Amino acid sequence: MLSLKYGQTDEVAALFSLCRMDTLIYLLVYPQRPLLTTRTIELVGYDKLGAGQNATVAVMSYSGYDIEDAIVMNKSSLDRGFGRCIVMKKMSAIVQKYENGTSDRIIRPQRERYDPERLQILDDDGLASPGEIIRPDYIYINKQSPVVTRGPITSPMGLPDSAYKPSIQTYKGPEGETPVLDRVSLCSDKNNNLCIKFMVRHTRRPEVGDKFSSRHGQKGVCGTIVQQEDFPFSERGICPDLIMNPHGFPSRMTVGKMIELLGSKAGVSCGRFHYGSAFGEPSGHADKVEAISETLVKHGFSYNGKDFIYSGITGMPLQAYIFMGPIYYQKLKHMVLDKMHARGSGPRVMITRQPTEGRSRNGGLRVGEMERDCLIAYGASMLIYERLMISSDPFEVQVCRKCGLLGYYNYKLKTGICSTCKNGDNISTMKLPYACKLLIQELQSMNIVPRLKLTEA
Repeated sequence: MLSLKYGQTDEVAALFSLCRMDTLIYLLVYPQRPLLTTRTIELVGYDKLGAGQNATVAVMSYSGYDIEDAIVMNKSSLDRGFGRCIVMKKMSAIVQKYENGTSDRIIRPQRERYDPERLQILDDDGLASPGEIIRPDYIYINKQSPVVTRGPITSPMGLPDSAYKPSIQTYKGPEGETPVLDRVSLCSDKNNNLCIKFMVRHTRRPEVGDKFSSRHGQKGVCGTIVQQEDFPFSERGICPDLIMNPHGFPSRMTVGKMIELLGSKAGVSCGRFHYGSAFGEPSGHADKVEAISETLVKHGFSYNGKDFIYSGITGMPLQAYIFMGPIYYQKLKHMVLDKMHARGSGPRVMITRQPTEGRSRNGGLRVGEMERDCLIAYGASMLIYERLMISSDPFEVQVCRKCGLLGYYNYKLKTGICSTCKNGDNISTMKLPYACKLLIQELQSMNIVPRLKLTEA
């Protein structure tokens, strides 16, 4: 059983029931066919539905933002749609049936109960409507669950409103993005519960920190985005889409990438798809570098693929010929928007009172054992104290100087009292990480008694 909100036609409903709603989909907006192909690519049909774009690449050092495989990108190329992608995420909710015959219910949004802004994408049926811009903390399903899910129901007329508690679902996403609710579909799961699936769509253009790769595994993140007027250009007026550092070649020995650049350049010049297979296969499914170079020379290029380049900043010719041509680049799913994380003060774990762990829980950035060792080696003792205690889990304890055990503070008598000595004569106050105090108490519960020996400050 599958139905769609807002009564689309039966054909569309059938189409949606055939296609799986994946948890995460990455779609390139303007995919292209690779200029340099291989026999394998033709066999698997990759040339029919590509997943990358032919970028004009200049192999040169530029600006220092391309150190260690980083790439410099042309802003105008990004404006024209290079590397643009659509990210689609699935969110789902189940209207659960319980053993005593009760079930969850989806009701009209109560505008007076919540902030109206959070409810603005909800329709009168309690579900978010497709085509709406969804922002963090917006409610996309107004669901209620019964308070009592076990035992017989006394009321024959069904449950009153007071017997339900709210179990709304809110959108949790990064603050910066403004995704659109792509579609809402209703279906039933294997237990015959109503299942509601929401697909959220977000269009992203490449930004600093996004990851790209050629087909040779030469991956690199975008180091900086430069205006086209500051980009170098050839004497024919061709401006590269991205600049790659030449230091990526010698140690990696990706000769295939150089052959791809030459073959693609020759293919663009003469209007055919060259083969980039190695060793010049006897079947004819490969082009030798010599043949590619002849084509380049015939069309007025240098035989080795290098061009005469002018600096975009000074307008003067560069002192070296630059290896430049098209290479098939793919945008990888590792995007900075999904990974970016920082925090000041925030949620803490109940037991240890230390910051939570992980980006999804808005956790802290861990200073581990090795980082601690580095700080000790530097002698940065106050920094260690600040990271490992003040910013983590500081706690004030009462310690007895006589027996060395922890006491407590009596707010009625306005004094600290030692539980063992039964008086407050020798009590000192000190700061301790809460996890340390917890460890001491856990050891005491196993008949191991750690004692704190205090020296007067």
